Amino acid sequence: MSVGMLDREAGVLQKRALRQCSILSAGDTAVCDQHAVDAGVNSFDLMRRAGKSVATEICRRWAPWRVLVACGPGNNGGDGYICATELRELGWDVTVAALGDPQQLKGDGLRAYRSWSAEVQALDSADPADYELVIDALFGAGLDRPLQGVAAGFAEMLASSGAIVVAVDLPSGQPGDRAQPDGVSLRADLTVTFHTAKLAHCLEPAAAACGELTVVDIGIPDGWQNQAKPVALINAPELWAGQLPGLSVSTHKHERGRLVVFTGGASATGAGRLAAESGLRSGAGLVTLASPVDAIEVNAAQSTAVMVRPWAGGHESEALLSACRADAAVIGPGCGVGAATKQAVESVLTGRAAAVLDADALTSYERDLPDLFDSLRPGDVLTPHRGEFERVFPGLMEQSAHKLEAARRAAEKAGCTVLLKGPDTVIASPGRTAVINRHAAPQLATAGSGDVLAGLIGGLMAQGMDGFDAACAAAWLHGDAGRRHGDGLIAESLLDALVPARNALKARLQRQTAQQRLMGR
Repeated sequence: MSVGMLDREAGVLQKRALRQCSILSAGDTAVCDQHAVDAGVNSFDLMRRAGKSVATEICRRWAPWRVLVACGPGNNGGDGYICATELRELGWDVTVAALGDPQQLKGDGLRAYRSWSAEVQALDSADPADYELVIDALFGAGLDRPLQGVAAGFAEMLASSGAIVVAVDLPSGQPGDRAQPDGVSLRADLTVTFHTAKLAHCLEPAAAACGELTVVDIGIPDGWQNQAKPVALINAPELWAGQLPGLSVSTHKHERGRLVVFTGGASATGAGRLAAESGLRSGAGLVTLASPVDAIEVNAAQSTAVMVRPWAGGHESEALLSACRADAAVIGPGCGVGAATKQAVESVLTGRAAAVLDADALTSYERDLPDLFDSLRPGDVLTPHRGEFERVFPGLMEQSAHKLEAARRAAEKAGCTVLLKGPDTVIASPGRTAVINRHAAPQLATAGSGDVLAGLIGGLMAQGMDGFDAACAAAWLHGDAGRRHGDGLIAESLLDALVPARNALKARLQRQTAQQRLMGR
């Protein structure tokens, strides 16, 4: 086994990961298709693979039912005819309904239609309620106008039919490059798309309308990445696993990073403790809770592995970081909104420790935003939810086409990493391709969950990860912990769920390394 062979096979895995993580515009999806044709791939073969892959994904989930395939007037409809043919050959009871005259199709779409040997009825004569499953092959990601006429009427009938809906590429009516439609659109239980995801698959509310998302490989040859630049990446360990901190038998706790978390007064200590505990769970060697004097007793009584030090607040914050030799700091959770917190943040930002600013640390600057932007450094991380984002970047969300654009513009304005929270968390940083995290669970919408995330980011930064990679890794691990725990999740139990999440990630990465070695034999 040569080193060169290992490097080549590892490169294959990395390219596969790039495709799986990439989010392309609808225009660049067409560029990839053309790249395949230019490389010698027959365009009808691409359509055939797409249609068959939809049938395959359906058969993986459901036994044969009565199915209606709604085919549109373009290539998305062509995918539908291929899928219908495949399902019929597999024993499904398939009916095809067309929007418009299928004889008017051109090229591959017409060829696909002619491969369907049974009758095709008009879409306006089909009742979705007569079928258990409906395949939406009307329009794909390239549609840039609202559904109208028969298509809009069909969407409304389908919504009340009770049928399971599978969308080919994207639910019809939803533009691929936007987060929501302009008018009526379909909703799917399963969406099967090809080569890479599109923006609408990843940003809310469009992503929710897609249901379960499956991205299938239809054989676009290597080289597409030289012609199509992702608009964003889907968060996955392959993006940042190489930056994760490691351990050896000789590692000392001081070599694992030192994190300081600033907390609030006696009546608001829980948020800071959650962040501190999370920092420890991330693998940081030493975590200190900077506590106001009136909260020392309650914090000390509730903390074991986390150290507690008195903190007078204000300009003494940087001095405390220096005394602790801190590599990173988290400030904001439970600190309170006002001049005192703002002064503490200013002090933290004068030191060498990279900082995570969350919650009250952000809101305290609502009326003094230039002061914040003047003080931030490239290594810092802001972690606002939507309300905090509006306070720190007023009007930016409304002025942006979607959440991704807003986060990118905010990161440029702040000059550092911005993690805009939500079910479609966006992580953006100047000069980096933004990342969208979909690896999460609805149970994370609970008090204290954001404090755990802030501490996790800070703990990874303390161990040497840069702010952007730490934010991406923390968002994924945080979401994985939520998925593993499930119902009944509270912030304290989320801390415990981080342990199996980290161990599972380690096992996953070890399997990938073993796969690379086997491929190199």
